[in-house]
Formats: sequence, C-alpha cells, structure tokens
Amino acid sequence: MDKKVKHDEAPPAPVLDRAAQFLNRELSLLEFNRRVLAQAEDEALPLLERLRFLCIVSTNLDEFFEVRVASLLAQHTIERSMDGMPHSLAATLARASEECRRLIARQYALLNHEILPRLSDNGIHMLRRGDRNPAQRAWVKQYFDKEVRPLLTPVGLDPAHPFPRVINKSLNFIVELSGKDAFGRGTAIAIMKAPRVLPRVIRLPDELSERPGASYCLLSSVIQAHLPDLFTGREVIAYSQFRVTRNSDLWVDEEEVKNLRQALQSELHTRQYGFAVRLEVGRGCPAHLSNFLRDQFCIDDSRVFAVDGPVNMGRLLEIVNSHARPELKFAPFTPGFPAKLNPHDIFGTLARQDVLLHHPFQSFQPVVDFIQSAATDPAVVAIKQTIYRAGMNSELMEALISAAQRGKEVTVIVELMARFDEEANINWAERLEEAGAQVVYGVVGLKTHAKMALVLRREAAGLRPYAHLGTGNYNPTTARFYSDFGLLTADAGITADVNEVFIHLTSMTKPKQLDCMWLAPFTLQKEMVRAIRQEAAIAREGKPGRIIAKMNSLTDETVIRALYDASGDGVKIDLIVRGACSLRPGVPGLSANIRVRSIVGRFLEHTRVFYFRNNLKHDVYLSSADWMNRNLMRRIEVAFPVTSPGLKKRLLREGLQPYLKDNTSAWELGSDGQYRRRKPRSGQKPCNAQELLMTMLGAGAHGDPAKGE
Repeated sequence: MDKKVKHDEAPPAPVLDRAAQFLNRELSLLEFNRRVLAQAEDEALPLLERLRFLCIVSTNLDEFFEVRVASLLAQHTIERSMDGMPHSLAATLARASEECRRLIARQYALLNHEILPRLSDNGIHMLRRGDRNPAQRAWVKQYFDKEVRPLLTPVGLDPAHPFPRVINKSLNFIVELSGKDAFGRGTAIAIMKAPRVLPRVIRLPDELSERPGASYCLLSSVIQAHLPDLFTGREVIAYSQFRVTRNSDLWVDEEEVKNLRQALQSELHTRQYGFAVRLEVGRGCPAHLSNFLRDQFCIDDSRVFAVDGPVNMGRLLEIVNSHARPELKFAPFTPGFPAKLNPHDIFGTLARQDVLLHHPFQSFQPVVDFIQSAATDPAVVAIKQTIYRAGMNSELMEALISAAQRGKEVTVIVELMARFDEEANINWAERLEEAGAQVVYGVVGLKTHAKMALVLRREAAGLRPYAHLGTGNYNPTTARFYSDFGLLTADAGITADVNEVFIHLTSMTKPKQLDCMWLAPFTLQKEMVRAIRQEAAIAREGKPGRIIAKMNSLTDETVIRALYDASGDGVKIDLIVRGACSLRPGVPGLSANIRVRSIVGRFLEHTRVFYFRNNLKHDVYLSSADWMNRNLMRRIEVAFPVTSPGLKKRLLREGLQPYLKDNTSAWELGSDGQYRRRKPRSGQKPCNAQELLMTMLGAGAHGDPAKGE
C-alpha cells in the first residue's frame, strides 16, 4: 500500500482542455443506473431481487428527470458542458435523453423477455388481458364494476372541459372515441386518471389460476380492458396509458419568507404541478395521441418515451415486497450487535470507550437505545439532535417527543427542505413543538445535512456530554439496507465541537474555531484540500503519499483539481465512488496515480470515509458530506475524526480495504469514462465486500471487531 513513487519519474503534465479533465455529471449518473440495471441482469441473483433492481432503476430515473433534467431545463443558458459537447442546453439534454432511451429500452426488454417469464416459471404470474382465462376475466370484470368504475371520472374534452391538470407521476389514460356524444357533439378525446387509492398490482384469487402459484394483473390492464363500458354508445378507437413527470424542486424566496414551514406547506401542493419534464406513453399509443399529449405538456420529442409495459415499472415492487418466496430473495440477514456495548448502561460504556457502529452489518438499535436511554434517564437534562430523513414512523422521534414531555431540554434541528421528505419532517416538527421541544429549521438556503446527537448528563463531576455522529440518516428503516458508520463517543474534544455546532445553528452566530471537526460551508472543503495537499507535499519529499476515500458522489472541481495535483506529485489515490464521478482517472500526466471504482450490491453504499496516510499518523475522518460543491459549500455538514487506533484499524479493515479487494460487485472507471465490471482473475478467489462484511459483523460472527478479532 505504501510503495514509494519517485516524483521525478512522473511524465510532464499535458495541456488538457476542460472536456478532457472532467466527466459529465448527468451522464455519470446514468452510468450509475446502468450498473444498477446490471444487477437485474445478473442471473446469479435471486429472481425477485432482480425485479427489485429493475424497480430501483425506475425510481432513480424518476428522480433524475424530476431533479437533474428539471434543473437543466430551468437554466436559460449553459456556459460550457463538462464533456466537450456543443455548449448548449439542447445538446446537453439530447445526450441525456439518448442515454435514457437506451437504458429504458433495455430495462423493459429485460422485464418482458427474462424476468416475467422466469417469475411465471416459479409460480408468480403477471396476467395481461389476453392471458386471462374465462373465470379470471369474470373476476376482473366484477372487480372493475365494484371497486374501480365508481371511482373513475372520464373527462371528454371540449371548451367547457379543457385538458385537466395531471398530477406528477400519476397513472392516466387518453381515449379516442368515434361518433358523437350524448349532446350531439363530436368530442373525440377523453382523459381519465386512475384513482390513487387503488392498488396498482392486483392479486387474483388462487383458486382461479390454471397454474400453481399466484396470479397478478395491473390496474392499468383492468381499466383498459373495460374502457368500452365507460363510453356507452361510442366506440373506443384508440387509447393509451400515460404518465407525466414534473419538476419537483421546491422554491421559497429566502429574502421574503417569514415562516419557512408555512411557505413549504404551500409549496408542497404546487410540486405536483411543476413544469413537465418527461412524458411516458404505452408502446401502442398512436402517434397523433402521443403528439397531442406532448403538445399539451409542452415537452420536446426527445423526452417522450413509449414503453413496452407499465408506465411506472416501480409499482412492481409491490410483488417483491408482498410475495413470501424466500428462495427467490436474498437469504435473511441478522445484523450483529457490539459485544462491548451494554444496552442497559450505554453511558457507562461510552465513559470508558468509543463505540463504532457499521450499519447494516451491525444493528442500528444502539443508536435508538442511545436516544431512548437519554429520554428516560433521570440524570439526562438535555438532548440536541439534527433530523434530515427520519421517515414517517420512527421510534427515535417518539423518544425525543417523550423526552420533551418528561421536561428535559430537547432541541431538534429539523431540515424542512430534505427533498421528498418535507411533509414527514413538517409533521415531526409540529409534534415535537406540541410536546414542548425547541424546534429550529436550520439555516434558510443551507440544508442542515449533518448527522449529530448530543446528550448532556448530570454526573458527580458535573455535566458530562455524550454524542453520536454518523454518515447516514437517523432512519432505522433505511439503516437496514444503507451502509453507514456511526460513532458513539464521550470524547471531550468531539463533544465540545458538536455543542459548538448546535449553538451556531440555533443562534446563527459565527461558529468558533473547532478543535476536531471540519464544518461546511466554512472549513470542510478547505481542510479536505489541505489534507490532500499535505499528502502531495509528503510525496514530493520522496516519502509514500496515500489517500483512500469512499463516498456517494465526486463532482467538486476544487477537490478534483487538488487530487489531480497530488497524483502528479506521486500520491497513490484510490477512490470508491458509488454514483456520479466527474474525475477522469488514469490519464497520463493528469491522474495516472488515481483509480476509481464503484460498488453496487445488495446494500446501498452510503458511507463517507476519508483516509490520509500522513507519515504513518493514519488520519481517518467520517462525514455526512460527499465531495460535491453543494455539500461542501451550500450545506451544513461535518467531518469528524476517529482517533482510537483500534477503531482506525477497523475503519480501514471494514470500510475501505474490502472494497478495494472486491472483484465481483466492483466496477472500475476507465479514462474513457466507461465503467467495467471486475471479475476474478485466473486462480483468484471471488471477493464480495458486502458478503465479507456480513460474515465478519453479522449476528453469527464470533469475536469483537473492536479488538480486531
């Protein structure tokens, strides 16, 4: 790992334009979704898990259009694209749409020709209209008449009935009719929305099935089969399901807003009707109907997609979640629990030593126990916590409410602008305030993304602070399938810094100089760049320079340029970047010493770990922040050190080294911007980082990780 690299052997730095130095962020995001799609293509994975990955691609693409494409469309000009394409908005969007079209085509081909047929072979049957036998058709007809038809409201278009407002990502139908309506008018087009209260996937009674197993049909199929019943006296000439995706960014005027919560509550309604960014129609939709919808939504042809299946494939996740076929899913996994952490005496344990948690391989329950213990412990006088994504139901949030009701000083910084979690966070904020907690909404314009909790406990020597810091959200649900680190500590320096950050966020005063932690937007980017340059200086002295960093995304130009410079100075750099990466590795004279890989597997890789060798001091930082400009300069983020030598070794052994050795779920980024999947070389044993960590840390593991066992 520490092989010496002579600086004078490095080739001279070439003169490269911006296009050669940086990869396009949008295309890199789509490359990530190709890697997710490859999981659905992997025949070694259980069948229902392959379907799950197909659904994840759909939801990822929804967000890509709602956020990234919407952001590009909202710009009036693009000064320069990062990949050398013609510098215009149209060209950038065209590239993204072209890549999406290829991705979506492969996605539906995989669904129709591989996943659904194999599911049927395993007793899970998705029945289209022509597949249903007479008994099944009769049952579907009865279901339609009793459950569906009463809720449908077809709207015939005429001057008194203009094109209706269509909610973001809702299922709708366009119908072309012959003849005249009941009033003698030739209204030819009707629009109808599918009620949101109805399930999109419907299970038929097992006794009606001709084959063993479970039979399902889609709500869209049920409605389309009975469209003639809705238009008595008229012939249905043509029809299609359709779905429109809209801009979902919320906007409030930071200078004018007086009450952020009220402003957001108003904006949440309008999100459903933002400007349209994508139109999906059924493959059989006639061109004139598709063009009619395109014009109604003012969408360019490049963002109209005719799909061979349901317009919202993500709805098929209902089959994955509801079907009890363990052999078609990943084997159950029970996370481990830290051997040295006594859940009945958490504060006693932390007074003696720090505890490092590695989710989901280790349980998130100790974090919940930490807050619940604080809520019920008479010696605890105050709790402070940040909340970004807690979810709709949360034991942890209930514990904070209970603590406030018991008279403890509870301060919660709730980020109301957490995208797609705004409504849940508003609800928690209201409940916390009703319980007597002090709720602060962070800094307007700077999302509070840091993950921190501070407990103040009255002990014999006075008030003693205890803290939890993490790389991921305080969400027990996502903690079961997101990989994250959490640190429980009573370290005086770290807890003092945590308290200073809380004071800064609530008082809006300039933060004091922190002793241990790096705080965005003030010092985090600067300190990261300083640490990178420090490794470069060490390498220039002829000593080994080494950086290993793991994160979700890498797009910050300042950090990337510092990494390029360090590479030129001989620093060996390994980057584990799950998603978007704008750094171009392996370019002689620019990034020859940089390798980039991405891990895509059973769990979503979410940890942010930054290692700097620093002349054998082995500095290790954990953070809530990716190396993106928004994280480093437009959010409240923290990076915190792990100082215990034993825990540093654990972070290297668990958080970095397995991912560098992975040769089954790892993808390496080439200098051409393409990712290639790693495979074991001849004679090499397969190594899957996540499976290794499940074995090391799961409930069946032996030994205490803190001791290196």
